[in-house]
Amino acid sequence: MSKHSLSILAAIVLLFLAPEFSRAAQQKPKTLEIGRQAPDFNLPGVDGRNYRLADFADAKVLVVVFTCNHCPTAQAYEDRIIKLISDYKSKGVAVVAISPNDPEAVRLDELGYSDMGDTFEEMKIRAGDKGYNFPYLYDGKTQTVTLAYGAVATPHLFIFDKQRKLRYAGRFDDSEKPKQVKSNDAINAIEAILAGRKVPVEKTMAFGCSVKWASKRASAKASLASWAREKVSLTAINAKDVGELVKNNTSKLRLINIWATWSKPSVEQIEQFVIMNRMYRRRDFELITISADSPAKEQQVLSALKKQQASCRNYLFAQGDIYQLMEAVDKDLLGGVPCTLLIEPGGKIIYRRVGLIEPLELKKAIVEYVGRYYK
Repeated sequence: MSKHSLSILAAIVLLFLAPEFSRAAQQKPKTLEIGRQAPDFNLPGVDGRNYRLADFADAKVLVVVFTCNHCPTAQAYEDRIIKLISDYKSKGVAVVAISPNDPEAVRLDELGYSDMGDTFEEMKIRAGDKGYNFPYLYDGKTQTVTLAYGAVATPHLFIFDKQRKLRYAGRFDDSEKPKQVKSNDAINAIEAILAGRKVPVEKTMAFGCSVKWASKRASAKASLASWAREKVSLTAINAKDVGELVKNNTSKLRLINIWATWSKPSVEQIEQFVIMNRMYRRRDFELITISADSPAKEQQVLSALKKQQASCRNYLFAQGDIYQLMEAVDKDLLGGVPCTLLIEPGGKIIYRRVGLIEPLELKKAIVEYVGRYYK
């Protein structure tokens, strides 16, 4: 075989094996070594513009932090990163945050501490909600920048000097809980660089949620398939028992949705409730649906629930009188389907809505109660 033919054969083999090599690299990225030059990037920011490394050329110190929306550890450090900029921008320190995650690789049950996932559109919302004072960039499409830096978790910090040589890599500090911090590693590194001194501790272990590489999409798909196999059932309920559900004498945050097959929007909306149930049910949360349909439509109701994969507690109001049902649910409501209540243990209603919900608004109410992270 000629050298030319061998070259063609080798190219073909590499073409087929390239995805495997990429996945292997993604699973075991090599973290950038101290003293190495900062890899360049060209990534879209939530403010509508693209950023490159050269955009931060004037900074004496550049902090590149890989972070994301959903991770509770990343959320625990948002305020500290915002404060870092407030305290050090005038001293020549710049921060750029990069989300490394492939949104399709994040399982719904990994979102239990968050009201949103890691899509670019959700990044825009999160940055606005928190008032980020630094660029927030998206690398989830290709993850090439994340791989070049070797980020392994969120958050993972890389701190560079004026010549853009890496002087520190690792955690922000040693505790998610601000009051328990004993070692301000990132701040110490910044202070040392500004003063022209050697960084006292150059490397620390980054802790937080693992980077959601594209290779983890299979796990996310498998979780959806597993949930789809869960049993969907329907039980009759009367007004007295509905009243007991609303009292919520449990330790769980309870979400109750009243719907009916004759209300197409309320049927379609069940999908959003199923998503929330998969996100939060491991965190002392439960979803209950109650159909306002006639008991004669039991099979039609069950069929609609199965189509939406609603493997939560599902009830059909056995008395068949929607006015009795609504009075048992909440006397302060004027009635109507769909109707949604979010009830704390002990019966306090913290969210009520007649009509279609706004999913993000409801998820924020849920997370506000169950908590984002340990303070």
